[in-house]
Amino acid sequence: MASTGESHTQQKPRIHYGLIVLGLIVLIVFGSLGLGRFGYTSVLPAMQDSMKLTNVQTGALQSWNLVGYLSAVVFVGLLASRFGPRVVIAISLLITGTALVFTGLIPTYDGARLGRFLAGVGGAGGNIPAMGLVSAWFGVRRRGVASGVAVTGSSLGLMVTGPLVPFVLNLSGPEGWRLCWYILGTTTIAISVVCASFLRNGAQEMHLRPLGEFEAERAGSDTGDSASQLRWSLVWRSGVLWRLAAVYFAYGFSYIIYTTFFIRYLVKENGFGREEAGTVWLLIGLVSGISGFIWGAVSDKWGRRFGLICVFVLQSLSFLVLGLWHGPLGVWLSAGLFALTAWSVPALMAALSGDVFGARLAPAALGLMTIVFGAGQALGPWFAGQIADATHSFAPTFVLASLVALFWGAGGSLLLKPFRPSK
Repeated sequence: MASTGESHTQQKPRIHYGLIVLGLIVLIVFGSLGLGRFGYTSVLPAMQDSMKLTNVQTGALQSWNLVGYLSAVVFVGLLASRFGPRVVIAISLLITGTALVFTGLIPTYDGARLGRFLAGVGGAGGNIPAMGLVSAWFGVRRRGVASGVAVTGSSLGLMVTGPLVPFVLNLSGPEGWRLCWYILGTTTIAISVVCASFLRNGAQEMHLRPLGEFEAERAGSDTGDSASQLRWSLVWRSGVLWRLAAVYFAYGFSYIIYTTFFIRYLVKENGFGREEAGTVWLLIGLVSGISGFIWGAVSDKWGRRFGLICVFVLQSLSFLVLGLWHGPLGVWLSAGLFALTAWSVPALMAALSGDVFGARLAPAALGLMTIVFGAGQALGPWFAGQIADATHSFAPTFVLASLVALFWGAGGSLLLKPFRPSK
């Protein structure tokens, strides 16, 4: 009887390590993007006032971050495919955290440009391999939802920086923005240490199968991976990849204008106080935490293309409302629409990378697509700054973002061939 009880205890199911990895991926995205990129949105108004920056300069600083991201995306994808994501992610988060600290230490425009650039390099090295890891730990039918959960790290960044930055600024005075960068940087460095200790490159390292993987799927993916380890040309010569990349450009260009200048627009042009704007940012973070999950699940059921079209249409409405409808009601409606869709496009692109190219080549494919995406991100803030200085308002830039999201994003998605994960 005792041996039977022991056998029953041994067969009790444990938590799949893929769920632990998914939690770590959320932390990686939180450090790479939530703090490294979107932390700038909250710090920007105080930083601009202290350093006497023009709108063009504030846009250029975010563009430098995205140029750094763009310059690294191909290399980190290939390095992760060659050496494994774990070491690439840990080193990249260390670079990001150090760059954020540096941005606060050197209160000059040139110092800020260098800090933002290096934060972008590290952000790519953390985010791209982390999103590629989803395909290594989750089967096709779980991949959309898992990718949706992974991108909630960006939402976590909004939830933290929204209330944290105004609190620190109120305690520390005009130079408190520098302390904000120190806090964001040391937090990212701590995440690097955690990932170096507990992250794993794939289910095989733990003698497990990817969560939700079917036998037929396993047989097909094993063959594909072993046959294509050195056939990188299958990725960059793929017409599907570059069509997806073109759609990804529209997302990069439009959403980065919204997220970079949202708080600045509320504080400088809509009469919001710093704390009130931070509260809106916090609530966007809270609601946007489910955006990737929702649209990942939609894409698992009705196809990735359908999900992309819906997201771009809703985001276009969000940007248009903010640009044309002045006042609190317009702000809240815009924020709600954006929060429901915020990080869904990266989740869908990560899922598509695994669907089309398999788990091993997914980081490289996502890296190549992100080159074009990153170009959109780098151009968006620069264009926005130019338009804002010429018109003395950021409202027209949100209208521009709306048009790009609708005609380039939704229209381009509509032209894609329907794609469903193979059963």
